Amino acid sequence: MPTIDEKRRIFRSLHETGCFAIPNPWDIGTARYLQSLGFKALASTSAGFAFSRGRPDGGVSREEMLAHLREIVAATDLPVNADFENGYAHEPDAVAESVRLCVETGVAGLSIEDASGLPDKPLYDFDQAVARVRAARAAIDRSGSGALLTGRAECFLHGRPELDEAIRRLVAFAQAGADCLYAPGIRTSEQISAVIEAVAPKPVNVLVGFASELSVADLTALGARRISVGGALSRAAWGGFIRAAKLIAEKGRFDGFADAAPHADLNRLFREGQAQRPSQ
Repeated sequence: MPTIDEKRRIFRSLHETGCFAIPNPWDIGTARYLQSLGFKALASTSAGFAFSRGRPDGGVSREEMLAHLREIVAATDLPVNADFENGYAHEPDAVAESVRLCVETGVAGLSIEDASGLPDKPLYDFDQAVARVRAARAAIDRSGSGALLTGRAECFLHGRPELDEAIRRLVAFAQAGADCLYAPGIRTSEQISAVIEAVAPKPVNVLVGFASELSVADLTALGARRISVGGALSRAAWGGFIRAAKLIAEKGRFDGFADAAPHADLNRLFREGQAQRPSQ
């Protein structure tokens, strides 16, 4: 199993050329299954984890998230990027402390977003948003970890779907020390290309959390370096669960099990994984 330092070096190198998909598990089983498919890295999903705990997205405490990240990091040989929401803090110094704790979990990278979680002011003011990224950068540098920092502009997800404003923030985040840039919610080729061009040569993460005609090949051609799916895999799993459960509750039928994963296949996958980690 690679060391934490090796995982971080691998993760950083993935951002240097080409494009890779970074799917989002929400527990040990999904992390190990995704590793078995040959993905090169994984990313946590705040939404997927929250749903698994019976909470809304954003409803998990910092301590719970840190414990979850330690668990995912230990479960896989792959580098793990943390969806670290807004750093579980508003002020830059407090963000820096959260980032320090996040790095200590062994993640290869983490993202800090400019969404405040406050209903009356969903986005941080521009200057505060930049200061928060700068503080996160300083915390990573003090750690000497080499963890990769992603700066997220949440405009399209939080009531301000303005491409110019998202780009203004991403450019400033890049200047403040973000290694990778991310504007979740942009969907069209034109929007994606504009973001990539604006922050070049720094890499851009593109979120595909919905049915999309754009493929990995298409996004690679546009210049995306990293493609994540956020909570979409979790929601897909919930979709199958909900449909099957409703058929039983409402119609007394069990048709929803038709596409279920075979028991033997899951047993085989996790038995092999357990054999490779005898100490766990």
